[in-house]
Amino acid sequence: MARSRRWGPIRALLVLSPILLGLPYLTYNLHYELPEPVTDLVDPHTNLPQLSEAQILEYARILSEDIGYRTVGTAEHAAADAWLHGVAQRMGDECAQIAQSSGRKLECEVWRQEGSGSHRFDMMGKRLYKTYVGLSNIILRVSDGTDTGKAHAVLVNAHLDSTLPSPGAADDALAVGVMLECIRVLVRTPGWEPKHAIVFLFNNAEESLQDGSQLFSTQHPVRSTVRAFVNLEAAGTVGPELLFQATSEEMIMAYSKVPYPFGTVVANEIFSSGVLLSDTDFRQFELYLNITGLDMAIVGNSYMYHTRKDLVKHIQPGAAQHMAENTLAILKYLSSDESPLPQLTSGYHKPSTIFFSYVSRAFFLYSHNTAIVMYATLAQLSVTFVIWTYKDPAPAIRKRGLVPRVWWAQLRAIVSLCAGFLGAIVAANAHAAVMHRLMGKNMSWFAMELSPLILYGPSALAGALASQLLLDTVHERTMFTALLLLLTVGACGLQLVGIGSAAMLFVSGLPLFCALLLDRLVSTSPIGVSLLAYALGQIVPILTGTQIICSVFDVFVPLTGRIGADAPAEHIIATIATVTLAYTFPLVLPFAHRYGAGAMFKAVIGLNMLLYAMTILFAQRSPFDTLHQRRVFVLSIDNVTSHERHLHIGAADGAPGFDALVEDIAAHFGVAGVGAAPEDMNDYNGDWDVLYPFSAFMSPYKVPLPVETGFVSPHAGGQEKAFVVRAKNDVVDAKAGTRSLTLEIVHPDIIWTVIAFDAHVLKWSLDDAPPDEYTRHHIKEASFHGTDVWTVDLILHQPISTPLRINFIGVREQGMWPGKSANGAEARVDVMRLFGTMDRWLDVHTGGTVDAMMLGCVGGIIDV
Repeated sequence: MARSRRWGPIRALLVLSPILLGLPYLTYNLHYELPEPVTDLVDPHTNLPQLSEAQILEYARILSEDIGYRTVGTAEHAAADAWLHGVAQRMGDECAQIAQSSGRKLECEVWRQEGSGSHRFDMMGKRLYKTYVGLSNIILRVSDGTDTGKAHAVLVNAHLDSTLPSPGAADDALAVGVMLECIRVLVRTPGWEPKHAIVFLFNNAEESLQDGSQLFSTQHPVRSTVRAFVNLEAAGTVGPELLFQATSEEMIMAYSKVPYPFGTVVANEIFSSGVLLSDTDFRQFELYLNITGLDMAIVGNSYMYHTRKDLVKHIQPGAAQHMAENTLAILKYLSSDESPLPQLTSGYHKPSTIFFSYVSRAFFLYSHNTAIVMYATLAQLSVTFVIWTYKDPAPAIRKRGLVPRVWWAQLRAIVSLCAGFLGAIVAANAHAAVMHRLMGKNMSWFAMELSPLILYGPSALAGALASQLLLDTVHERTMFTALLLLLTVGACGLQLVGIGSAAMLFVSGLPLFCALLLDRLVSTSPIGVSLLAYALGQIVPILTGTQIICSVFDVFVPLTGRIGADAPAEHIIATIATVTLAYTFPLVLPFAHRYGAGAMFKAVIGLNMLLYAMTILFAQRSPFDTLHQRRVFVLSIDNVTSHERHLHIGAADGAPGFDALVEDIAAHFGVAGVGAAPEDMNDYNGDWDVLYPFSAFMSPYKVPLPVETGFVSPHAGGQEKAFVVRAKNDVVDAKAGTRSLTLEIVHPDIIWTVIAFDAHVLKWSLDDAPPDEYTRHHIKEASFHGTDVWTVDLILHQPISTPLRINFIGVREQGMWPGKSANGAEARVDVMRLFGTMDRWLDVHTGGTVDAMMLGCVGGIIDV
């Protein structure tokens, strides 16, 4: 120890560099490692069926490229429905033939469910109502053919539709392919017979706010047999499939059977808390079936989520194999004799299990009670160790007071550690303010998930070290033991209040305790710690922290491109970078105190020079490139009541350059000499209601479009395809002060219609009681292709002489770019000619750094 103590900080860091640099690199590669993709449908060695990624991707290609943009209500959506129904029927026929020829207890039943309904869908603090007409689902149930075997089922779900601007190869055609492959492998595996049924739900309307899953959960005859579910999703195109929600002990145990575990209690608690705006069909199954489930999704490279670049070519090799192997393992377990499904009839046990995967190689799970015993034991051992090993470095100096000297020393060190963390947060956020407020270079890190660590890491470290210069120097060993106490006692305390993420503190505290224990055996210094203790104490935090960094930045960095210009994205990312780095390298401050104030001062100077260099470097970078694009939303609206035409342009990020881009668009495509006017975004901005409530993230502008002489919208009143909102069965009760009516919305060749109005609704035909107040209501529709009428019955508390003013809007089915760009609509539909020209101009003007969703809309305001 004495010899290593003479080493300076540079030499010591070089000795530790294999751990400090090598381990993150190794963990990063292990984190993203995926199984080898399988091509053959049959294993050439065993002659048994096997999951084939090539087959899964072929299904995804057919849906996303051959059929295309499967937005609910379009012809492509109907084509996908017909295609999948045909595939399911052929699989059902094959299943019957196999059962008959082999004598296996095997039955496959296929349904094409069709129905209408409504439901309330609250999101982002907004109250929203959904209605749908004639929507469909494809369901295939695999069972042993007996009533007993069908009594308890597991549901596995993926959605067939894609959202407005995306062909949806990963989201969610990939999961559809996974489910079809699971059916093939299960049915063709000799001897396999399910003890409990598996219901494969290919729901046809998730992106229109979960209408398909609501339809199944409220109307399909087998819904009452479902005891648990597995929901398959994608918010990205690369990396392993993440388990991000698990709502019971039973389903966590089911997940423990997978070959490639990737999930932690931390992700489960974050997503369950609602901090992230993430919503899937999971909501409907929980709400209407009251059952437990797993939510699993591919989340890496979510820059392509809900964009036109969600294509098969961007799906990482092995990602489909990873999802398929895990899904099949869960389904085999839940359909077997070991399955907990029968016990779930009477309900399920809320999660009290701590679980986490480690570098996709191991999966740890233990109970809440076990966690408390483990964490409390480690905390007690840590406290005992601190008391036992403490040696007063200045015994001649007596400290008066009731608190023993050992705890005064620990308290001072804890204050130093907390000051270091606070200093890091403050410094990183001050740097973020400079980047955003002073330099106007916010989101310069956007195109690379881990680049915020490079930008804000030096400032965070400089702030942490600078804070130590303001305090009295604390001995190295005391800093080490104080950190141990913070981790171990903190883990115990958090677990006692039911926070499972306390496991992350425990897994860092345990090796730190072991390192200090070993160090005590080889060193007797009252103030110092050997480099060996640093090496041993840093291994597990680096392994764990690197995984956390990869997962967190995979989600949060691309997310900043769609959380709105008003969100403090720069500060969010700077804070996340600071917190995750502090967790990954917890021994930085003890190491700094090893060398004293002089070395820390030099380090702060050097780090400030580095952060200045990083600031200059990042200031030269554009946030966007061709694979990490800015999302721009363009609505061309024909107002059929005022006969005006406008472009409405919005973006959902705070990166610089959007205002200038809008002005350029206005100059090229708007009325000559008239610029773009900023719009207020609120519940009364009906121009954006087709995207409500997500429109709250927009920073919108309005640009008047030139109108050709004599132009009349084909959807104006009196035209063949008029968009009409009218009252039928209109009855006024003057005495009661009420009005009852049926609102009829007629929308030929228009989809995703929305009406918004202010009223005190006493009763209506939607499935949820209206609020007992005068307020704003939004009702959104999504129906099957060719359906062009929907209604809602209302009873209003309304003064007799006051009409009901209604904002109405919808999307032209043939007026969506890029969704309809490949079917010749540009030559036939006026708005598509505008969009085609604008898209090509944007590509040249921005160098391909913009992904534009363009919707031709029709709307207006009418009194009924």
